[in-house]
Amino acid sequence: MNFSAKMLRDNALEGKVIVVTGGGSGLGKAMTKYFLELGAKVAITSRDIEKLKNTALELETETSGKCLPIQCDVRHYDQVENMLQEVLKTFGKADVLLNNAAGNFISPTERLSANAFDTVIDIVLKGSKNCTLAFGKHWIETKQESATILNIVTTYAFTGSAYVVPSATAKAGVLAMTKSLAVEWAKYGIRSNAIAPGPFPTKGAWDRLLPGDLAEKFDMAKKVPLKRVGDHQELANLAAYLVSDFSAYINGEVVVIDGGEWLKGAGQFNLLEQIPEEMWDMLEMIIKAKKNK
Repeated sequence: MNFSAKMLRDNALEGKVIVVTGGGSGLGKAMTKYFLELGAKVAITSRDIEKLKNTALELETETSGKCLPIQCDVRHYDQVENMLQEVLKTFGKADVLLNNAAGNFISPTERLSANAFDTVIDIVLKGSKNCTLAFGKHWIETKQESATILNIVTTYAFTGSAYVVPSATAKAGVLAMTKSLAVEWAKYGIRSNAIAPGPFPTKGAWDRLLPGDLAEKFDMAKKVPLKRVGDHQELANLAAYLVSDFSAYINGEVVVIDGGEWLKGAGQFNLLEQIPEEMWDMLEMIIKAKKNK
């Protein structure tokens, strides 16, 4: 079976302008590439403008599409407003907001400082709120006929999970916002949906999340009934469908794509209970060293 096969017909997203936060790497980059292949114009945002520029150049070369890199820290509403204005100036409109920017790390909650907890909350929940509010206000004020918000959450947004409590808290908030606005903003032609991915390992994020030999020790594929992790194209296929007009009647839905993992055992990182206290000391040093690079 070819898990990297592409789902939608050619030009399925032609004419659409899509904004992907955290679009410079990992799953954001994979989704952006597929959107470009399907004919969309895409703006990608993050704090690292050099990475964004390199990604945009790479994807434009591979797809012959138009990819606009914009530096933006989603934690700050004024930067989000400036980012939106840049998109409108370049493309004339925005049809889709994909809230993908995230931050996460594993730790026993009692070891976290208030600032560490806030870091994740601010990027995931506050960042998604800032983008949603800025784009939503624009769409409503300009009476745009239709628009779509797609939020990337997690399965532990509805189950909770030990050792990633800030992320679980923030993602649960994003999920509640998704469902609430699906009802409130439907009258303006704005759809709001979410995807809850299971394990889709990416080099950067998973190295930070499970440093050292932890990734090998806690093989996520073993927790999945299908006995494998997800292929990035599988997530890109689902995202492309949910931002396309083919899904025009889907609103307020969270689509799980995890091979049945959450049904097998709630709390994606609960298995970290097996880590002894002294190993947490070592992991803390590794995570801090990676953060300071």
